Amino acid sequence: MRGTRLRARLVIAGLMAAALAAFAWSLSAGAMPVSMQDMLAALGSGEGGMEADIVRQLRLPRAIAAFACGGLLALAGALMQVLLRNPLADPYVLGISGGAAVGALGAILAGATAGWIDGGAFIGALGATLLVFGLAHGDGSWTQTRLLLTGVIVASGCGAAVALMLSLAPEGRVKGMLFWLMGDASSASRPWPALALLGIGLLAALPFARELNLLARGEITARALGVRVGRLRALVYGLGALLTAVAVTTVGSVGFVGLIVPHLVRLAIGNDQRLLLPAATLAGGVLLCAADTAARTVVAPIQLPVGVLTALIGVPVFLFLLARHPR
Repeated sequence: MRGTRLRARLVIAGLMAAALAAFAWSLSAGAMPVSMQDMLAALGSGEGGMEADIVRQLRLPRAIAAFACGGLLALAGALMQVLLRNPLADPYVLGISGGAAVGALGAILAGATAGWIDGGAFIGALGATLLVFGLAHGDGSWTQTRLLLTGVIVASGCGAAVALMLSLAPEGRVKGMLFWLMGDASSASRPWPALALLGIGLLAALPFARELNLLARGEITARALGVRVGRLRALVYGLGALLTAVAVTTVGSVGFVGLIVPHLVRLAIGNDQRLLLPAATLAGGVLLCAADTAARTVVAPIQLPVGVLTALIGVPVFLFLLARHPR
């Protein structure tokens, strides 16, 4: 036990160092490289200059948004996997991504500005979540199977609505709609709400880590040890839905972060939620921040959707995990 805790602390310390490195790379790399000295000067003083403006106004908000949304998706994925007791559960299992896509693309199709697009995505995400909970309520209780099946059906319906809007959209707007669907952090000029929610969500989830550990052993065991399973499910489902809705609203639909990151962290430090939740949050932030930087620099000046890179990373990792644990 002591060795496991020591390893977990080392992993978390390494993730903190990786986060600093990911931020440094994100702020310095680009069409106009910024030296470390200029970057630190731009962050530490209010002096002007082209390099300072690029760092403070363009790259810093984007890096914070990518880190915050990666952390939100990883935290939501870890919560969903332990609650549903399903390793394939991810933040989009409740149809949240599909609802956000319908809301955002509807706003784009109507010619709305960026603020209204964000609002449409958020309303669509929360609307899809409420629809799933309402349909899955059934006889008065939510079960893993009902929620999973209802989420799949709602997501399929949202996918049909997205396909319809893409087919009806003017040619000039189709590219922007597709870019949003694949994930895009370039327009995330207001990252602070996502970062604040990341801190609040982690602080809200940690007090329930012990109960989540008991729930991971089975519902009967958790009830026998005094866990109020119904209240815990409703609370954490709602928190996971809110975290995902804000992430999707900020950077669009980015896949595989919430599915793969908790798996990898679990292999490194075990399944103790008191350690897994903060470690997964850091790892998700590092992954999406690094992927976003790579997306805008690998084939510069062409900018790739960040969701493409996370999928290219996530698919082989998922296949590796599947081969490692065939059951």
